[in-house]
Amino acid sequence: MSFPWAEHYTPKLPLMKWIDEKLPLPRFVYNAVGGGYEVPRNLNYFWNFGVLAGLALTIQLVTGIILAMHYASNAGIAFDSVEHMMRDVNSGWLLRYAHANGASFFFIVVYIHIFRGLFYGSYKAPREMVWLLGVVIFLLMMATAFMGYVLPWGQMSFWGAQVITGLFSAIPVVGDPIHTWLLGGFAPGDATLNRFFSLHYLLPFVIAGVIILHIWALHIPGSSNPTGVEVKGPQDTVPFHPYYTAKDGFGVGVFLLLFALVLFFAPNAMGHPDNYIQANPMSTPAHIVPEWYFWPFYAILRAFTMDLSIPFTGIVIIPAKLLGVLAMFSSILLLFFLPWIDTSPVRSGTYRPLFKKFFYLLLVDVVVLGYCGGAPAAEPYVMISQIAAAYYFAHFLIVLPIIASIERPDPLPGSITEAVLAKAKHRPVEADPALAAAAE
Repeated sequence: MSFPWAEHYTPKLPLMKWIDEKLPLPRFVYNAVGGGYEVPRNLNYFWNFGVLAGLALTIQLVTGIILAMHYASNAGIAFDSVEHMMRDVNSGWLLRYAHANGASFFFIVVYIHIFRGLFYGSYKAPREMVWLLGVVIFLLMMATAFMGYVLPWGQMSFWGAQVITGLFSAIPVVGDPIHTWLLGGFAPGDATLNRFFSLHYLLPFVIAGVIILHIWALHIPGSSNPTGVEVKGPQDTVPFHPYYTAKDGFGVGVFLLLFALVLFFAPNAMGHPDNYIQANPMSTPAHIVPEWYFWPFYAILRAFTMDLSIPFTGIVIIPAKLLGVLAMFSSILLLFFLPWIDTSPVRSGTYRPLFKKFFYLLLVDVVVLGYCGGAPAAEPYVMISQIAAAYYFAHFLIVLPIIASIERPDPLPGSITEAVLAKAKHRPVEADPALAAAAE
Protein backbone atom coordinates (compact mmCIF):
# COMPACT_ATOMS: atom_id res chain seq x y z
CA MET A 1 0.00 0.00 0.00
CA SER A 2 1.39 3.39 -0.92
CA PHE A 3 -0.07 6.41 0.86
CA PRO A 4 0.99 9.91 -0.23
CA TRP A 5 1.97 10.66 3.36
CA ALA A 6 4.13 7.53 3.77
CA GLU A 7 7.86 8.02 4.27
CA HIS A 8 10.23 7.22 1.42
CA TYR A 9 13.40 5.29 1.99
CA THR A 10 16.59 7.29 1.63
CA PRO A 11 19.75 5.34 2.53
CA LYS A 12 22.30 7.20 4.61
CA LEU A 13 25.31 4.89 4.59
CA PRO A 14 27.41 4.92 1.37
CA LEU A 15 27.24 1.12 1.09
CA MET A 16 23.45 1.10 1.43
CA LYS A 17 23.16 3.89 -1.15
CA TRP A 18 25.24 1.86 -3.59
CA ILE A 19 23.18 -1.31 -2.99
CA ASP A 20 19.93 0.62 -3.32
CA GLU A 21 21.02 2.09 -6.65
CA LYS A 22 22.12 -1.24 -8.12
CA LEU A 23 19.47 -3.48 -6.53
CA PRO A 24 16.71 -1.64 -4.62
CA LEU A 25 16.26 -4.44 -2.11
CA PRO A 26 16.66 -2.21 0.99
CA ARG A 27 14.01 0.12 -0.37
CA PHE A 28 11.72 -2.84 -1.13
CA VAL A 29 12.05 -4.24 2.41
CA TYR A 30 11.50 -0.81 3.95
CA ASN A 31 8.36 -0.21 1.90
CA ALA A 32 7.07 -3.74 2.50
CA VAL A 33 7.51 -4.18 6.24
CA GLY A 34 9.36 -1.14 7.56
CA GLY A 35 8.50 2.43 8.37
CA GLY A 36 7.44 3.05 4.77
CA TYR A 37 4.48 0.67 5.08
CA GLU A 38 1.53 2.38 6.75
CA VAL A 39 -1.14 0.23 8.37
CA PRO A 40 -4.41 1.02 10.18
CA ARG A 41 -3.77 2.08 13.76
CA ASN A 42 -6.48 -0.13 15.29
CA LEU A 43 -5.33 -3.64 14.34
CA ASN A 44 -5.86 -6.13 17.17
CA TYR A 45 -3.99 -9.33 17.97
CA PHE A 46 -6.01 -11.34 15.44
CA TRP A 47 -3.91 -9.60 12.78
CA ASN A 48 -0.80 -11.31 14.22
CA PHE A 49 -1.73 -14.64 12.71
CA GLY A 50 -0.53 -13.80 9.22
CA VAL A 51 3.00 -13.38 10.55
CA LEU A 52 2.60 -16.50 12.68
CA ALA A 53 1.59 -18.48 9.59
CA GLY A 54 4.81 -17.33 7.89
CA LEU A 55 6.79 -18.41 10.97
CA ALA A 56 5.09 -21.83 10.97
CA LEU A 57 5.92 -22.29 7.29
CA THR A 58 9.55 -21.38 7.97
CA ILE A 59 9.72 -24.00 10.74
CA GLN A 60 8.28 -26.59 8.34
CA LEU A 61 10.75 -25.70 5.58
CA VAL A 62 13.84 -25.80 7.79
CA THR A 63 12.95 -29.00 9.65
CA GLY A 64 11.65 -30.67 6.48
CA ILE A 65 14.82 -30.04 4.48
CA ILE A 66 16.96 -31.58 7.24
CA LEU A 67 14.63 -34.57 7.71
CA ALA A 68 14.68 -35.20 3.95
CA MET A 69 18.43 -35.85 4.22
CA HIS A 70 17.72 -38.93 6.35
CA TYR A 71 14.41 -40.19 4.93
CA ALA A 72 14.20 -43.19 2.56
CA SER A 73 11.13 -43.20 0.28
CA ASN A 74 11.02 -46.98 0.02
CA ALA A 75 8.15 -49.05 1.39
CA GLY A 76 10.58 -51.57 2.83
CA ILE A 77 12.61 -49.15 4.93
CA ALA A 78 10.59 -45.89 5.17
CA PHE A 79 9.29 -46.73 8.65
CA ASP A 80 12.77 -47.75 9.80
CA SER A 81 14.29 -44.55 8.39
CA VAL A 82 11.91 -42.53 10.56
CA GLU A 83 12.92 -44.60 13.59
CA HIS A 84 16.55 -43.99 12.62
CA MET A 85 15.92 -40.24 12.71
CA MET A 86 14.32 -40.53 16.12
CA ARG A 87 17.02 -42.70 17.68
CA ASP A 88 20.33 -42.21 15.86
CA VAL A 89 20.39 -38.76 14.24
CA ASN A 90 21.65 -35.98 16.51
CA SER A 91 18.55 -34.07 17.69
CA GLY A 92 16.55 -36.07 15.14
CA TRP A 93 13.72 -36.60 17.64
CA LEU A 94 13.48 -32.83 18.07
CA LEU A 95 13.41 -32.18 14.33
CA ARG A 96 10.82 -34.89 13.69
CA TYR A 97 8.54 -33.73 16.52
CA ALA A 98 8.97 -30.08 15.48
CA HIS A 99 7.97 -30.97 11.91
CA ALA A 100 4.97 -33.10 12.92
CA ASN A 101 3.65 -30.65 15.52
CA GLY A 102 4.61 -27.71 13.32
CA ALA A 103 2.04 -28.90 10.79
CA SER A 104 -0.67 -28.90 13.47
CA PHE A 105 0.34 -25.43 14.68
CA PHE A 106 0.40 -24.21 11.07
CA PHE A 107 -3.22 -25.30 10.62
CA ILE A 108 -4.28 -23.86 13.98
CA VAL A 109 -2.84 -20.49 13.00
CA VAL A 110 -4.35 -20.61 9.50
CA TYR A 111 -7.80 -21.61 10.79
CA ILE A 112 -7.79 -18.65 13.19
CA HIS A 113 -6.57 -16.45 10.32
CA ILE A 114 -9.43 -17.66 8.11
CA PHE A 115 -12.13 -17.16 10.75
CA ARG A 116 -10.75 -13.70 11.50
CA GLY A 117 -11.19 -12.91 7.80
CA LEU A 118 -14.73 -14.30 7.87
CA PHE A 119 -15.74 -12.22 10.89
CA TYR A 120 -14.16 -8.94 9.84
CA GLY A 121 -15.12 -9.25 6.16
CA SER A 122 -11.56 -9.31 4.87
CA TYR A 123 -12.81 -11.10 1.75
CA LYS A 124 -14.87 -8.12 0.58
CA ALA A 125 -13.85 -5.61 -2.10
CA PRO A 126 -11.24 -4.38 -2.70
CA ARG A 127 -9.44 -7.38 -1.15
CA GLU A 128 -11.01 -10.23 -3.12
CA MET A 129 -7.68 -11.29 -4.65
CA VAL A 130 -6.05 -11.42 -1.21
CA TRP A 131 -8.80 -13.80 -0.07
CA LEU A 132 -8.67 -15.96 -3.22
CA LEU A 133 -4.91 -16.41 -2.93
CA GLY A 134 -5.40 -17.29 0.73
CA VAL A 135 -7.81 -20.09 -0.22
CA VAL A 136 -5.26 -21.35 -2.78
CA ILE A 137 -2.64 -21.44 -0.01
CA PHE A 138 -5.07 -23.40 2.18
CA LEU A 139 -5.65 -25.99 -0.58
CA LEU A 140 -1.90 -26.36 -1.14
CA MET A 141 -1.42 -26.80 2.61
CA MET A 142 -3.99 -29.59 2.69
CA ALA A 143 -2.35 -31.42 -0.21
CA THR A 144 1.10 -31.04 1.35
CA ALA A 145 -0.08 -32.21 4.78
CA PHE A 146 -1.85 -35.26 3.38
CA MET A 147 1.21 -36.40 1.47
CA GLY A 148 3.42 -35.76 4.48
CA TYR A 149 1.12 -37.91 6.64
CA VAL A 150 1.76 -40.84 4.32
CA LEU A 151 5.57 -40.68 4.51
CA PRO A 152 6.15 -42.23 8.00
CA TRP A 153 4.57 -45.40 6.57
CA GLY A 154 2.75 -46.38 9.72
CA GLN A 155 -0.63 -48.06 9.79
CA MET A 156 -2.60 -44.83 9.58
CA SER A 157 -0.27 -43.55 6.84
CA PHE A 158 -0.88 -46.58 4.63
CA TRP A 159 -4.61 -46.86 5.16
CA GLY A 160 -5.11 -43.12 5.03
CA ALA A 161 -3.48 -43.11 1.60
CA GLN A 162 -5.64 -46.05 0.56
CA VAL A 163 -8.89 -44.43 1.67
CA ILE A 164 -8.27 -40.82 0.60
CA THR A 165 -6.87 -41.63 -2.84
CA GLY A 166 -9.68 -44.16 -3.23
CA LEU A 167 -12.14 -41.28 -3.16
CA PHE A 168 -11.07 -40.36 -6.69
CA SER A 169 -12.28 -43.73 -7.92
CA ALA A 170 -15.83 -42.47 -7.28
CA ILE A 171 -15.49 -40.11 -10.27
CA PRO A 172 -17.27 -41.70 -13.25
CA VAL A 173 -15.17 -43.01 -16.17
CA VAL A 174 -11.84 -41.38 -15.21
CA GLY A 175 -11.90 -42.15 -11.47
CA ASP A 176 -10.09 -45.50 -11.52
CA PRO A 177 -7.26 -44.32 -13.86
CA ILE A 178 -6.75 -41.24 -11.64
CA HIS A 179 -6.63 -43.44 -8.53
CA THR A 180 -4.05 -45.73 -10.12
CA TRP A 181 -2.01 -42.79 -11.37
CA LEU A 182 -1.95 -41.14 -7.93
CA LEU A 183 -0.72 -44.31 -6.24
CA GLY A 184 1.56 -45.41 -9.07
CA GLY A 185 -0.12 -48.81 -8.87
CA PHE A 186 -3.18 -50.56 -7.50
CA ALA A 187 -2.20 -50.11 -3.86
CA PRO A 188 0.09 -47.78 -1.89
CA GLY A 189 3.72 -48.84 -2.30
CA ASP A 190 7.16 -47.69 -3.43
CA ALA A 191 5.81 -45.58 -6.30
CA THR A 192 3.35 -43.88 -3.94
CA LEU A 193 6.08 -42.98 -1.46
CA ASN A 194 8.39 -41.68 -4.19
CA ARG A 195 5.87 -39.35 -5.78
CA PHE A 196 4.36 -38.24 -2.46
CA PHE A 197 7.82 -37.52 -1.04
CA SER A 198 8.77 -35.49 -4.13
CA LEU A 199 5.57 -33.45 -4.04
CA HIS A 200 5.68 -33.03 -0.26
CA TYR A 201 9.17 -31.56 -0.62
CA LEU A 202 8.21 -29.31 -3.55
CA LEU A 203 4.83 -27.91 -2.52
CA PRO A 204 6.01 -25.88 0.52
CA PHE A 205 8.15 -23.81 -1.85
CA VAL A 206 5.08 -23.33 -4.06
CA ILE A 207 3.18 -22.23 -0.94
CA ALA A 208 5.96 -19.74 -0.18
CA GLY A 209 5.63 -18.35 -3.72
CA VAL A 210 1.85 -17.95 -3.40
CA ILE A 211 2.35 -16.27 0.00
CA ILE A 212 4.54 -13.68 -1.73
CA LEU A 213 1.68 -13.04 -4.17
CA HIS A 214 -0.73 -12.94 -1.21
CA ILE A 215 1.34 -10.24 0.52
CA TRP A 216 1.81 -8.36 -2.75
CA ALA A 217 -1.96 -8.35 -3.33
CA LEU A 218 -2.45 -7.16 0.27
CA HIS A 219 -0.14 -4.18 -0.20
CA ILE A 220 -2.24 -2.79 -3.06
CA PRO A 221 -5.47 -2.04 -1.11
CA GLY A 222 -3.74 -2.22 2.29
CA SER A 223 -4.69 -4.15 5.39
CA SER A 224 -8.28 -4.42 6.53
CA ASN A 225 -9.09 -3.46 10.12
CA PRO A 226 -11.62 -4.35 12.85
CA THR A 227 -14.00 -1.52 11.92
CA GLY A 228 -14.06 -2.34 8.22
CA VAL A 229 -13.78 1.40 7.52
CA GLU A 230 -11.19 2.40 4.93
CA VAL A 231 -8.24 4.62 5.79
CA LYS A 232 -9.11 8.30 5.27
CA GLY A 233 -5.88 10.07 6.15
CA PRO A 234 -2.53 9.95 7.95
CA GLN A 235 -4.27 10.16 11.32
CA ASP A 236 -5.73 6.67 10.68
CA THR A 237 -2.40 4.94 10.16
CA VAL A 238 0.93 4.24 11.85
CA PRO A 239 4.14 2.82 10.37
CA PHE A 240 4.32 -0.97 10.46
CA HIS A 241 7.70 -0.66 12.17
CA PRO A 242 8.09 -0.28 15.11
CA TYR A 243 4.42 -0.41 16.17
CA TYR A 244 3.36 -3.71 14.67
CA THR A 245 6.74 -5.39 14.54
CA ALA A 246 6.69 -5.09 18.35
CA LYS A 247 3.13 -6.40 18.50
CA ASP A 248 4.00 -9.28 16.16
CA GLY A 249 7.10 -9.95 18.26
CA PHE A 250 4.89 -10.50 21.31
CA GLY A 251 2.68 -12.87 19.28
CA VAL A 252 5.72 -14.78 18.07
CA GLY A 253 6.91 -15.15 21.67
CA VAL A 254 3.56 -16.60 22.79
CA PHE A 255 3.46 -18.91 19.74
CA LEU A 256 6.96 -20.26 20.38
CA LEU A 257 6.21 -20.76 24.07
CA LEU A 258 3.11 -22.83 23.31
CA PHE A 259 4.96 -24.69 20.57
CA ALA A 260 7.79 -25.53 22.98
CA LEU A 261 5.35 -26.76 25.63
CA VAL A 262 3.74 -29.19 23.18
CA LEU A 263 7.08 -30.17 21.64
CA PHE A 264 8.76 -31.09 24.92
CA PHE A 265 5.84 -32.25 27.08
CA ALA A 266 3.15 -33.62 24.73
CA PRO A 267 4.78 -34.29 21.33
CA ASN A 268 2.36 -37.10 20.41
CA ALA A 269 -0.84 -35.50 21.69
CA MET A 270 -2.00 -34.46 18.21
CA GLY A 271 -0.84 -37.64 16.44
CA HIS A 272 -2.39 -41.09 16.14
CA PRO A 273 -0.93 -44.06 18.08
CA ASP A 274 -1.51 -46.45 15.17
CA ASN A 275 1.07 -44.56 13.14
CA TYR A 276 3.78 -45.94 15.41
CA ILE A 277 2.95 -49.39 14.04
CA GLN A 278 4.60 -50.25 10.73
CA ALA A 279 2.25 -50.34 7.73
CA ASN A 280 0.63 -53.73 7.20
CA PRO A 281 -1.58 -54.15 4.12
CA MET A 282 -3.05 -57.32 5.68
CA SER A 283 -4.28 -55.62 8.88
CA THR A 284 -6.92 -52.91 8.62
CA PRO A 285 -7.17 -50.54 11.62
CA ALA A 286 -10.51 -50.54 13.41
CA HIS A 287 -10.96 -46.81 12.85
CA ILE A 288 -9.25 -45.04 9.94
CA VAL A 289 -9.00 -41.26 10.35
CA PRO A 290 -6.85 -38.53 8.78
CA GLU A 291 -5.00 -35.93 10.81
CA TRP A 292 -7.20 -33.82 13.12
CA TYR A 293 -7.12 -30.74 10.89
CA PHE A 294 -8.97 -32.67 8.17
CA TRP A 295 -11.74 -33.91 10.45
CA PRO A 296 -14.43 -31.31 9.57
CA PHE A 297 -14.10 -32.14 5.87
CA TYR A 298 -13.89 -35.87 6.61
CA ALA A 299 -17.18 -35.57 8.52
CA ILE A 300 -18.81 -33.91 5.49
CA LEU A 301 -17.50 -36.74 3.30
CA ARG A 302 -18.97 -39.40 5.58
CA ALA A 303 -22.28 -37.57 6.03
CA PHE A 304 -23.55 -38.91 2.70
CA THR A 305 -24.72 -42.47 3.28
CA MET A 306 -27.49 -42.81 0.67
CA ASP A 307 -27.39 -42.74 -3.12
CA LEU A 308 -29.24 -40.03 -5.00
CA SER A 309 -31.72 -42.04 -7.04
CA ILE A 310 -35.04 -41.77 -8.82
CA PRO A 311 -37.79 -42.73 -6.34
CA PHE A 312 -39.47 -46.16 -6.79
CA THR A 313 -37.24 -47.06 -9.74
CA GLY A 314 -33.96 -48.04 -8.11
CA ILE A 315 -32.08 -46.01 -10.74
CA VAL A 316 -29.05 -44.39 -9.10
CA ILE A 317 -28.22 -40.90 -10.36
CA ILE A 318 -25.25 -40.17 -8.09
CA PRO A 319 -23.75 -42.79 -5.73
CA ALA A 320 -23.35 -41.84 -2.07
CA LYS A 321 -19.55 -42.06 -2.32
CA LEU A 322 -19.45 -39.55 -5.16
CA LEU A 323 -21.90 -37.26 -3.33
CA GLY A 324 -19.57 -37.26 -0.33
CA VAL A 325 -16.53 -36.47 -2.48
CA LEU A 326 -18.34 -33.63 -4.25
CA ALA A 327 -19.57 -32.21 -0.95
CA MET A 328 -16.11 -32.38 0.65
CA PHE A 329 -14.43 -30.52 -2.19
CA SER A 330 -17.36 -28.10 -2.53
CA SER A 331 -17.08 -27.17 1.15
CA ILE A 332 -13.65 -25.70 0.39
CA LEU A 333 -14.32 -24.38 -3.11
CA LEU A 334 -17.33 -22.53 -1.69
CA LEU A 335 -14.89 -20.15 -0.01
CA PHE A 336 -13.72 -18.95 -3.45
CA PHE A 337 -17.16 -17.45 -4.09
CA LEU A 338 -17.63 -15.89 -0.66
CA PRO A 339 -16.76 -12.31 -1.79
CA TRP A 340 -19.78 -12.44 -4.11
CA ILE A 341 -22.10 -14.48 -1.86
CA ASP A 342 -22.03 -11.96 1.00
CA THR A 343 -23.35 -8.77 -0.56
CA SER A 344 -23.63 -6.70 2.60
CA PRO A 345 -21.95 -3.28 2.19
CA VAL A 346 -20.73 -3.46 5.81
CA ARG A 347 -17.50 -5.42 6.18
CA SER A 348 -16.91 -5.94 9.88
CA GLY A 349 -19.05 -8.30 11.92
CA THR A 350 -18.59 -5.88 14.83
CA TYR A 351 -21.34 -3.70 13.33
CA ARG A 352 -23.53 -6.57 12.06
CA PRO A 353 -25.52 -7.92 15.05
CA LEU A 354 -27.44 -10.60 13.13
CA PHE A 355 -24.39 -11.73 11.15
CA LYS A 356 -22.42 -11.98 14.41
CA LYS A 357 -24.87 -14.50 15.90
CA PHE A 358 -24.78 -16.74 12.84
CA PHE A 359 -21.00 -16.45 12.66
CA TYR A 360 -20.70 -17.92 16.15
CA LEU A 361 -23.16 -20.63 15.12
CA LEU A 362 -20.92 -21.45 12.15
CA LEU A 363 -17.94 -21.63 14.49
CA VAL A 364 -19.75 -24.15 16.71
CA ASP A 365 -20.88 -26.05 13.62
CA VAL A 366 -17.31 -26.47 12.37
CA VAL A 367 -16.18 -27.67 15.81
CA VAL A 368 -19.02 -30.23 15.82
CA LEU A 369 -18.01 -31.38 12.34
CA GLY A 370 -14.43 -31.77 13.56
CA TYR A 371 -15.53 -33.85 16.53
CA CYS A 372 -17.71 -36.09 14.36
CA GLY A 373 -14.91 -36.46 11.79
CA GLY A 374 -12.62 -37.92 14.44
CA ALA A 375 -15.34 -40.17 15.90
CA PRO A 376 -16.23 -43.66 14.61
CA ALA A 377 -18.47 -43.86 11.54
CA ALA A 378 -21.47 -44.90 13.62
CA GLU A 379 -24.56 -43.36 15.16
CA PRO A 380 -25.17 -40.81 16.54
CA TYR A 381 -22.04 -39.26 14.95
CA VAL A 382 -23.19 -39.85 11.37
CA MET A 383 -26.56 -38.19 11.98
CA ILE A 384 -24.95 -35.25 13.79
CA SER A 385 -22.44 -34.78 10.97
CA GLN A 386 -25.31 -34.81 8.45
CA ILE A 387 -27.10 -32.02 10.32
CA ALA A 388 -23.85 -30.06 10.77
CA ALA A 389 -22.88 -30.50 7.11
CA ALA A 390 -26.33 -29.32 6.01
CA TYR A 391 -25.99 -26.17 8.11
CA TYR A 392 -22.45 -25.53 6.83
CA PHE A 393 -23.69 -25.25 3.24
CA ALA A 394 -26.88 -23.46 4.28
CA HIS A 395 -24.85 -20.83 6.12
CA PHE A 396 -22.99 -19.74 2.99
CA LEU A 397 -25.64 -20.36 0.34
CA ILE A 398 -28.82 -19.33 2.20
CA VAL A 399 -28.14 -17.56 5.50
CA LEU A 400 -25.51 -15.06 4.33
CA PRO A 401 -27.52 -13.75 1.33
CA ILE A 402 -30.64 -13.42 3.48
CA ILE A 403 -28.76 -11.61 6.25
CA ALA A 404 -27.22 -9.24 3.70
CA SER A 405 -30.70 -8.24 2.48
CA ILE A 406 -32.61 -7.93 5.78
CA GLU A 407 -29.99 -6.94 8.37
CA ARG A 408 -29.89 -3.44 9.84
CA PRO A 409 -26.23 -2.83 10.75
CA ASP A 410 -25.16 -0.66 13.66
CA PRO A 411 -23.90 2.86 12.79
CA LEU A 412 -20.35 2.85 11.46
CA PRO A 413 -17.69 5.21 12.80
CA GLY A 414 -16.75 8.07 10.53
CA SER A 415 -13.11 7.00 10.52
CA ILE A 416 -10.66 4.63 12.16
CA THR A 417 -9.43 7.40 14.45
CA GLU A 418 -12.98 8.18 15.55
CA ALA A 419 -13.48 4.52 16.54
CA VAL A 420 -10.16 4.45 18.41
CA LEU A 421 -10.93 7.64 20.32
CA ALA A 422 -14.46 6.47 21.15
CA LYS A 423 -12.99 3.29 22.61
CA ALA A 424 -10.42 5.34 24.51
CA LYS A 425 -13.17 7.14 26.43
CA HIS A 426 -13.59 3.99 28.49
CA ARG A 427 -10.08 4.31 29.92
CA PRO A 428 -7.83 7.24 30.91
CA VAL A 429 -6.23 8.87 27.88
CA GLU A 430 -3.05 9.43 29.90
CA ALA A 431 -2.57 5.66 30.04
CA ASP A 432 -1.84 5.59 26.30
CA PRO A 433 0.55 8.30 24.95
CA ALA A 434 -0.51 7.54 21.36
CA LEU A 435 -4.16 8.19 22.20
CA ALA A 436 -3.25 11.33 24.10
CA ALA A 437 -1.40 12.67 21.05
CA ALA A 438 -4.36 11.79 18.79
CA ALA A 439 -6.78 13.52 21.15
CA GLU A 440 -4.69 16.68 21.01
